[in-house]
Amino acid sequence: MEKDARPSWDSPVEFLLACVSYAIGLGNVWRFPYLCQMHGGGGFLIPYLIMLFLEGLPLFCLELAIGQKMRLGSIGAWTAINPYLGGVGLASVMTSLYLCLYYNIINAWSFWYLFNSFQSVLPWAECPINSNRTGPIEECELATPTQYFFYRETLDISSSIEENGGVQTGQALCLLLAWVISYLFVVRGVKSTGKVVYFTATFPYVVLLIYLIWGFTLHGAINGVKYMFTPKMEQLANPTTWVNAATQIFFSLGLGFGSLIAFSSYNQYNNNFERQAVAVSIINSGTSIFASIVTFSIYGFKATINYESCLERTRILLLNTFDLAEDKITMDTVFEWIERLNATYPQQFAEISSKLETCDLEKELDTAVEGPGLAFIVYSEAIKDMPLPQLWSVLYFSMLLLLGMGSMLGNITAIITPLRDFKFLSSMSIELLNGEIQIRW
Repeated sequence: MEKDARPSWDSPVEFLLACVSYAIGLGNVWRFPYLCQMHGGGGFLIPYLIMLFLEGLPLFCLELAIGQKMRLGSIGAWTAINPYLGGVGLASVMTSLYLCLYYNIINAWSFWYLFNSFQSVLPWAECPINSNRTGPIEECELATPTQYFFYRETLDISSSIEENGGVQTGQALCLLLAWVISYLFVVRGVKSTGKVVYFTATFPYVVLLIYLIWGFTLHGAINGVKYMFTPKMEQLANPTTWVNAATQIFFSLGLGFGSLIAFSSYNQYNNNFERQAVAVSIINSGTSIFASIVTFSIYGFKATINYESCLERTRILLLNTFDLAEDKITMDTVFEWIERLNATYPQQFAEISSKLETCDLEKELDTAVEGPGLAFIVYSEAIKDMPLPQLWSVLYFSMLLLLGMGSMLGNITAIITPLRDFKFLSSMSIELLNGEIQIRW
């Protein structure tokens, strides 16, 4: 190949896997399940799939066509179409830059949780002991061990945005590690990226499959799956449902960031990008649904555990207050005994009414959580209650890390490719250019 010739993927499979690795990201694992939960469970699939064919697939094909035809990055491709559109490409590069900064923070958190997963007792499973060694830290007891570990041990957040916190040494090292690995993934351009995507695009599916099989064995998992596939059709009349479906498709496929244009610019001119676009779009949406089933099975397990813990606390309260035999009240008869005791001993029951909790499985399942709250708190809380929690924690955070790294590959490529198209940078080696970009970030 000549020195100034444009590099290309070694095979169409590499390009396909690169697109899959880029598209399948954190949004499939934590954003889509949240939207299903918020907008009517299985009913959300209707606007989601409609938007896939009306919005997602046409725009996906358009970006691949532009990149493959022009064989340039986003800035050069849009400028070639019309000089006035060069700003569109520049905006996509800046957006990808900011997205890289965001994604690698999440990757640093994943590294942090992954490293902490190798302890004999997961650090988010129990509250740490206070400095006086007299009991757990009060702040942790008021919240939960998982919330305390995320907000205090991981982030060590300050009380307000005006108050500056110190540097978290552990987090800083994890962030540095995330950038070093990102550089190694793209150091030789598509030649190194094409090999990495074989792993980043496939390993998450292995973990999801393992979690799916194990998830269905968990107590109460079926409650979460039923909740997901029980449609609330009235949500279809809510305009927000359709807006969120369109937004999810747009960001899930990675449209408008310049990554798809950059990836397809390394294709052969006669490559069949239409078939690849359909394949990636279907894989992406199928993965979102697949990941949601996994998430809701684990979420059903957590909700059932919380619900039954609430019933058990209520049962013990009734037994102690009314001096009943241990086997008098069972978990299945708690609500019957509440009605019976309220009717029989109204005055005595009124004294404990403020202590009675409202135990409702549907309410537990209705608690919508998204983003880091789902990925690093809800999942962590469910994992700590599983047998061999260290194993499941390592698998989960390894998957989360690879999902983030896969998206990072696309975003970094969206920045590097347009820069290499400029003549004064085209003579610079790929390794040197990528290294300078990483250092500047």
